[in-house]
Amino acid sequence: MRILLIGGTGNISSYVTALAVEGGHDVAVLNRGKSEVPDGVRSLIGDAGDAASIEQAVGDETFDVVANFRSFSPRQVTDDIRIFSGRTAQYIYISSASAYQKPVAQVPIVESTPLRNPFWEYSRKKIASEDLLVAAYRESGFPMTIVRPSHTYGSSLIPLEGGWTTLQRIKDGRPIVVHGDGTSWWTLTHSRDFARAFVGLFGNPHAIGQAVHITSDESLTWDEIARQLGRALGREPEIVHVTSEAIAREIPSMGPGLVGDKAHSVLFDNTRVKRLVPGWVATTPFSEGAREIVEWYLADESRQVVDEELDAAFDRLVEKYGA
Repeated sequence: MRILLIGGTGNISSYVTALAVEGGHDVAVLNRGKSEVPDGVRSLIGDAGDAASIEQAVGDETFDVVANFRSFSPRQVTDDIRIFSGRTAQYIYISSASAYQKPVAQVPIVESTPLRNPFWEYSRKKIASEDLLVAAYRESGFPMTIVRPSHTYGSSLIPLEGGWTTLQRIKDGRPIVVHGDGTSWWTLTHSRDFARAFVGLFGNPHAIGQAVHITSDESLTWDEIARQLGRALGREPEIVHVTSEAIAREIPSMGPGLVGDKAHSVLFDNTRVKRLVPGWVATTPFSEGAREIVEWYLADESRQVVDEELDAAFDRLVEKYGA
């Protein structure tokens, strides 16, 4: 199939790109040209946030599948519907499982769980974008599929607040901050597992008009996530529990993602994706993913960047709440 990936070189999309090429598809990646694309991939230079730039990059080409990994606003979706109507057999929009109602009213979460997140603007924009796509499908048959990833990681993405700064604290034997009491449940999905399901949706007529989340079946507490990263580093982390609201006051940039998502226990029912992609199941436990993350960072000192301001903020939280 002729595949256009808008993005294609990020944490999730790079795995999708590689797998699509491996599967023999004709793959084009549209981005600003600042990241290298793999061999066998056509590079189209354009800005996902600029409709005119996208139109110039794709010219008069048509595609079997267009997947946009770089759409974060309803305006971008409106532009994509206009640009790709009649030019693709399937348009896949990457939304977010953070769009599901918060606080969580019931688990497991299914695709029909209401979408509402009053805490995080990012999620509200995803919801508004989904609404536009649903309307376009109902009114004109625009062949959309909505995919909702949850917390999806690769070797370069550390799924703890603070990234390498937090891992350096573990490595140095210093206390780390974990939100809440550390016992809420969370779902982490490796990007290569996500990619296998995502590519399995390409050209699938049963996915048209549908929304589907792609997540692992493994659930871990936040304390266990920290402990598994600590084991990979060879250190048992010293954990200080701080409420999400208190972390948000000290580090405002973390607030929406915590209060609007990570503070809530989530468990997903993956029946729909398993029906759409027979045989698919996430096979990478986080114990394996944690080792990959640590190995990737330790392989190159230039990757081990500590945010001094963030580190100082963690020190203040530890001093205030550590007792």
